[in-house]
Amino acid sequence: MPRATTTSDAFNAVAEPRRRDILNFLALQERSVSEIVDAMELEQPSVSKHLKVLREVGLVDARREGRQMLYRVNAMTIRPLYEWTSTFERLWRHQLAKVKENAEKKANL
Repeated sequence: MPRATTTSDAFNAVAEPRRRDILNFLALQERSVSEIVDAMELEQPSVSKHLKVLREVGLVDARREGRQMLYRVNAMTIRPLYEWTSTFERLWRHQLAKVKENAEKKANL
């Protein structure tokens, strides 16, 4: 029986492409909701919904400054995602090296 889709962990939360886009936008700088809305060209309720999911799984932190909520990436909770994907990065590099090696062998024939 397939498992129901949830956003209870970081992996499920980033399965949604717009959430990955938001994380990319927040990667280098803390941003307000209005900045995210403008950059993503999404409606504010949609952005708020995605930010809520990202906050609930700990991928972003928020703080209030006056009337604005400012969001930033929580690097420590992104680490497991990075570590998991880096496994595949090594695999891709290995596969690419094999392709290059085979191409060089064919070129030398």
